[in-house]
Amino acid sequence: MEAASPAGPGGRQPHAPGSASLLLWIKGKLFTWNILKTIALGQMLSLCICGTAITSQYLAERYKVNTPMLQSFINYCLLFLIYTVMLAFQSGSDNILCILKKKWWKYILLGLADVEANYLIVRAYQYTTLTSVQLLDCFGIPVLMALSWFILYARYRVIHFIAVAVCLLGVGTMVGADILAGREDNTGNNVLIGDILVLLGASLYAVSNVCEEYIVKKLSRQEFLGMVGLFGTIISGIQLLIVEYKDIASIHWDWKIALLFVAFALCMFCLYSFMPLVIKVTSATSVNLGILTADLYSLFFGLFLFGYKFSGLYILSFTVIMVGFILYCSTPTRTAEPAESSVPPVTSIGIDNLGLKLEENLQETHSAVL
Repeated sequence: MEAASPAGPGGRQPHAPGSASLLLWIKGKLFTWNILKTIALGQMLSLCICGTAITSQYLAERYKVNTPMLQSFINYCLLFLIYTVMLAFQSGSDNILCILKKKWWKYILLGLADVEANYLIVRAYQYTTLTSVQLLDCFGIPVLMALSWFILYARYRVIHFIAVAVCLLGVGTMVGADILAGREDNTGNNVLIGDILVLLGASLYAVSNVCEEYIVKKLSRQEFLGMVGLFGTIISGIQLLIVEYKDIASIHWDWKIALLFVAFALCMFCLYSFMPLVIKVTSATSVNLGILTADLYSLFFGLFLFGYKFSGLYILSFTVIMVGFILYCSTPTRTAEPAESSVPPVTSIGIDNLGLKLEENLQETHSAVL
């Protein structure tokens, strides 16, 4: 006997509501305009970091110039000339004198954390391996989440921890691709010291980013950049004279080296200028997840500039990191108010927070009307 046809009336296949609901959920949850904008902003920051990495590598490999503190000093000087001067012309509580009178010691600590974070990570390459730096640098993400929990009262959901784990898996894939491609050519002369420097630098980055998120959301972007420019210039200038004066004196300057210094400074200046804008509409944690792709952009450019070997694992790593980043941004975090506050709990401000919450409220209102 012939088997019965699974088709319904008229020979049509029955509809699968489960798959349709899943597609609608993916479209409405993972590929909204806000999340796409967050991805674009994060990758713009990654490209700025990529520019600093490429110019630094060119200086080190082609011209034997290793002056990370000098490069940072130029960036802080640009911040000082633009944003600190802007604060000097502000009136009222936004004036630089008023800010220094009330919070000078806080911004000294912030400037110190920012300067030393940059310096320690670069210095760690002289002691430990590329793999150790890439892996241990991710230590800053859980530190950042912990600091956000206690200082910014951020409250995470299970999907946020899953998303972070997925991003870190992508970083592990990238490190594996580096090893297979033969980029791990530095065995390190004192791995323990190098690893400690990376952990300290990553932790200081986390402190700087949490402070940045607090300042740009509660106060202003100009205040953060102006104060970092002021104290960053002073601290890096002093440290420059102590640790790099011999290296600077040995540089054989020409227009190519000068151009690379200018390119580095512009990329770093753009990174510092745009990151507060992105953090203000997202969060420090989501920004740090998004810029995990910076190393991959550097690798892709390195295929043409430095003769790196290509591996399909790089594409897989990029995809995994982006999936984790999208998962993190797909669900808003909560902000728990301090116990002594009479203000009811609210949702964190940001594209991955406020924007998604507004979408949820609109959907609930639409359902209630129907």
